[in-house]
Amino acid sequence: MSSSVTLTPPQPPLEWKDQPAGVLDKTHELIKKSRSLQDTIAALESAQCNFDTVFKALSLHEAEVDNQSEPLSFYQNVSPDEKLRDASNDAEKLLRDFGIESSMRVDVYKALKHAEKNIKESGVKLSPEEQRLVDKMILDGKRAGLDLAEDKRAELMQLKKQLSQTCLEFSKNYNEEKGTISLTADDLAGVPADVISGYKLTPGVNGAPDTYGITFKTPDIFPIFKYAQNPKTRESTMQAYEDRLAINVPLLKQAIDLRWKCAKLLGYETWADYIEEPKMVKTSAHVHKFLSDLVEKLMPVGIKDRDALLELKKIEHEEKGYEYDGKFYIWDYRYYDTRFVEKTLSLDDAKVKEYFPVDVVVPTILKIYQDLLGVDFVEMKNADTWHQEVQLFQVWNKGATSESDFLGYTYLDLFPREAKYPHAAVWPIVQGYTKQDSTRNYPVTAMVANLAKPLPGKPATMRHDDVVTFFHEMGHVFHGLLSRTEFSRFHGTSVARDFVEAPSQMLENWCWEPQVLKKMSSHFETKEPLSDDLIQKLIQSRYVNAGLYFLRQLFFGKFDMRLHTEKTGDADYNAIWGTMREEVSLVKSGIKETAGPGTFAHIAGGYDAGYYGYMYSLVFSADMYKAVFAKDPLSPESGQRYRESILQPGGSRDEMDSLKARH
Repeated sequence: MSSSVTLTPPQPPLEWKDQPAGVLDKTHELIKKSRSLQDTIAALESAQCNFDTVFKALSLHEAEVDNQSEPLSFYQNVSPDEKLRDASNDAEKLLRDFGIESSMRVDVYKALKHAEKNIKESGVKLSPEEQRLVDKMILDGKRAGLDLAEDKRAELMQLKKQLSQTCLEFSKNYNEEKGTISLTADDLAGVPADVISGYKLTPGVNGAPDTYGITFKTPDIFPIFKYAQNPKTRESTMQAYEDRLAINVPLLKQAIDLRWKCAKLLGYETWADYIEEPKMVKTSAHVHKFLSDLVEKLMPVGIKDRDALLELKKIEHEEKGYEYDGKFYIWDYRYYDTRFVEKTLSLDDAKVKEYFPVDVVVPTILKIYQDLLGVDFVEMKNADTWHQEVQLFQVWNKGATSESDFLGYTYLDLFPREAKYPHAAVWPIVQGYTKQDSTRNYPVTAMVANLAKPLPGKPATMRHDDVVTFFHEMGHVFHGLLSRTEFSRFHGTSVARDFVEAPSQMLENWCWEPQVLKKMSSHFETKEPLSDDLIQKLIQSRYVNAGLYFLRQLFFGKFDMRLHTEKTGDADYNAIWGTMREEVSLVKSGIKETAGPGTFAHIAGGYDAGYYGYMYSLVFSADMYKAVFAKDPLSPESGQRYRESILQPGGSRDEMDSLKARH
């Protein structure tokens, strides 16, 4: 990473010194200030309402509040201090409730309407982004139910608050899940020794065998699904993994019921119709057609994939004396997918992993992004963060000569720990926008991941899947850093939900490019990069069993849409989950139903009636890659074009306009 930049950033980094009591004090003060500003705008005479006094004033204040509140809400995902996490969660409850109240203020909505009317009648010419702000804020009021009668608005507000609290509780359970399972060395036969050495060993007593304590964190649990030879081990582990958040299933049912009630009050046939309206897809009917068409096209491919894996299972069970019932279970999927790749391509995932040490891959990926997008990363050593393992970087335009080249800050929190968010995601902690005095407010992003930690005598290494995920999430980081909009609500990833994944999905392609794989691979012992032969095998493995992989994604999308377009009443969500999974993704759940829906965090975290977007945006990502990067994936000129046409505008214009501009 570059350290050539010696300029002082025009904006200092955030401070992470909050105490639990202080988090709530700050939150109450922010709410008080916001309410006062809204009261002031609501009290304006109709003639006083214009773009600056209403739309811009509200937008700027919202941005300033978010700057201070987002870090307070973020603690719940990463802080090692339980009291601080609880205070952060309580703060978010307060902020969400206040946000709902704010969105339901008819007096403020009237000021917005007066301002819109005055703008039209005065003939004032707004910039395209200013006009988009007007249109979006007026639409917000309509979608918030502000045209409803007062009693209906009051009912809707209570439903929204209940829904918000329910989803927060679901997410808190998800983040703070601490379950473990215990397995013996015999149970773990086939799991790589370096993985087992990272488990907590408990010596047996009274002749009982030693046991290993295994968490449900990805680096611990996924190797069992991929390598444990005993099907009973995989079965019991999978069932425990899927049941780890059974506490969330009633919360999910409660959230779905509340969403249906909200949709009815707002005049929508289903919650999905309400959710899809502002997106690229527009209607739930279009989502259903999109998913059903893909399932129909992919089903023959998936059946062929499954039958090939079943044949492997049959042969192995006969060789090892296991009972074979001719069925393909969820705990068979990753295991036989791994065996199939090993058998057909002579590609050993565990061996490939040795070429991707974290301390080589992470800086190399950052270097690739820096060269491609014309930026420099400068690490701030001994910076104030929420945990000692977290890294903080300043980000500048390459060859920076003045403060105007500063782009923002990003944090990397890469390793697992107790009560930390358990997967990989990026948080836009501070948005970029133009302040009242015309100076810039610079963005701050944080990437949270759970890569394997170093072991005695061996550095931390990444599976190729981890490398792809890291590349993907860094795409979100740069969307946040390189966006440059006037208003915060359009900054970075504030685009249509069914487009937001496209830029990051496009960047995953780099992980399958031979020249990139050479750059970021270095065997942890020999320091040699991946051989040409291994690279070709890795590339060939990309679409092996792709039918089953995509059908799995389509199952999640269809389950999500089922709950949000068909009233389920008192139906058993676990049963629906198991039945739909078998029908769509072709894997059986076994005799015992599991609480899989309780682990589906997307459905409570902003992707409700939206999981389809992962597949939907693949179309756009493939188009962008072909149009801009296919000829030369590492071309800085192409990177600059991509930066200017896709990343820089954020949500300040229609997504299709950005896609057209990339040519």
